[in-house]
Amino acid sequence: MRLLLVEDDNHVAAALSAVLARHGFEVTHARSGEEALQALVPEGDGFGVVLLDLGLPDQDGYEVCGKIRKRTSTPVIMVTARSDVRSRIHGLNLGADDYVVKPYDTGELLARIHAVSRRTAHEDAGSGGDGSLRLGAVRIDLPTRQVTVQGSVIQLTRKEFDLLALLAQRPGVVFRREQIISEVWRTSWEGTGRTLEVHVASLRAKLRMPALIETVRGVGYRLVAPAA
Repeated sequence: MRLLLVEDDNHVAAALSAVLARHGFEVTHARSGEEALQALVPEGDGFGVVLLDLGLPDQDGYEVCGKIRKRTSTPVIMVTARSDVRSRIHGLNLGADDYVVKPYDTGELLARIHAVSRRTAHEDAGSGGDGSLRLGAVRIDLPTRQVTVQGSVIQLTRKEFDLLALLAQRPGVVFRREQIISEVWRTSWEGTGRTLEVHVASLRAKLRMPALIETVRGVGYRLVAPAA
């Protein structure tokens, strides 16, 4: 896989590039936001993942993330020392696929890279040409916001549909609770956790598939794709 590493510290970049290379990645190093954007012209240039440091010398990393997302759907993992929840939510709202806080374990970083890569592969394989997602007997029609199970229409509320569609676009990938709240409810985690739990329970009951949405204790939820 080709990977774009956006990091202004040459020593950090060299060490990380060596580790990534040992794990089979072909790394392109960009030292600034502008270099990163040029590397992504015109359509991502075949990169599988972008590792984006936020402390860049020429542009704010959040601004660079927004520009990247306008140019390509290539997964972006933010790498930064900013650990507060608001910073993570802001990055995810700008289109980042994941967020890793320094100092991080290299094994965790590699796992996150592979996770967002699997998500992209699932989206490419699972999305129909008619704008639908098919997961076994479950069909999610995004344009009409209709869900069917074995051909029978399931009546969902607006937020239930948004939650299911979010999880279904990345089968097997764990979504953190705060990320789900940010993307579905467009708000912060405080005071909304119980609402998320209620919506998950309602989806399991309406779809009659209790195992479809798996709780990952202490982290969040993931969708387990059912058999056809």
